Amino acid sequence: MSSRVVFDHVTRIYPGNDKPSVDDLNLTIEPAEFLVLVGPSGCGKSTTLRMLAGLEEVNKGHIYIDDKDVTNVQAKDRDIAMVFQNYALYPHMTVRENMGFALKIAGVDKAEINKRVEEAAKILDLTEFLERKPKALSGGQRQRVAMGRAIVRKPKVFLMDEPLSNLDAKLRVQTRTQIAALQRKLQVTTLYVTHDQTEALTMGDRIAVIKLGVLQQVGAPTELYDRPANVFVAGFIGSPSMNISTHPVVNGMAMVGDDAITLPSQAVSKLTPEDGNKIVLGFRPEDARLVGPDEAEAFQLKVVNVEDLGSDGYIYGNIMTDGSAAESATLMSDQNKMTTIRVNPRQLPMPGAVVRVQIDPAKMHLFAPSTEERLN
Repeated sequence: MSSRVVFDHVTRIYPGNDKPSVDDLNLTIEPAEFLVLVGPSGCGKSTTLRMLAGLEEVNKGHIYIDDKDVTNVQAKDRDIAMVFQNYALYPHMTVRENMGFALKIAGVDKAEINKRVEEAAKILDLTEFLERKPKALSGGQRQRVAMGRAIVRKPKVFLMDEPLSNLDAKLRVQTRTQIAALQRKLQVTTLYVTHDQTEALTMGDRIAVIKLGVLQQVGAPTELYDRPANVFVAGFIGSPSMNISTHPVVNGMAMVGDDAITLPSQAVSKLTPEDGNKIVLGFRPEDARLVGPDEAEAFQLKVVNVEDLGSDGYIYGNIMTDGSAAESATLMSDQNKMTTIRVNPRQLPMPGAVVRVQIDPAKMHLFAPSTEERLN
């Protein structure tokens, strides 16, 4: 039986701070859902997790697990299990003892402990390591032991705080798949915290993006990818990240360098005087293509760097104005302030070349400069 978790107007202000670390958070995690909380360092995601765990106090609002208000309930009485970044295993105990330790403390009888530990070990491919000590295991195996310790308790909620950040890249991908498959099998409501947006996109049923303690958007991975609610989510989700830049609007068209690109009129009509006749235009590297000199609705890009990844090619460049490449001061993308386009790796232009780029009009993301909120 899975549990529902509700954050109801939850705020946490650390002593000595005037700004909340988590500000008026409203978030529901449905029963058996795998919800990933993602955001840059210091945005309040671990604080959120720790409030649910009972390790941080809540200054305002309430937290519910299955309609029961647990805001002031002791951590040990909340029936949750945590998996941390550092595995926190007991070095002097075997894997079997580590996994069963919480149950032993709780006075569960030995036969039941063994049964649960062996079930969990089977799910996690740890059966052959049960009699080993943690020091004889790899990082990935230790992380699975920490998972096993959480599983045997059969908690109402799993909390995972960046559990993969100590693993190397290949192992991280492998363990990511295992955790997601495991959660679907066990159907335990899970809150997973990470700063890695690729992890969020590949693992979560839904993703909640948080910035400076404020929830920005919650939705399925495809929803956040295809329809980011604001400039922050647009730039944060996706790798390589979205191209985002601010352009003057003239007669319903965005002036990209010397070229004009038609904008949907319903988006332009939403611009206010505060926006100063400008618009923030975003597009993903894969949603643009190189076109010939005669195609309309295209802009010029001076290529600075190219990458051939075998399966994909990327070009990085600067938008051209007045026949020269403008170091556009208004670019918000993180690719060294350059525009990134995904191209066929067999047709990569040379650095220094000037190419014409056409954005798929259906895949443009438009935002108001004053609020950074989505327009279309």
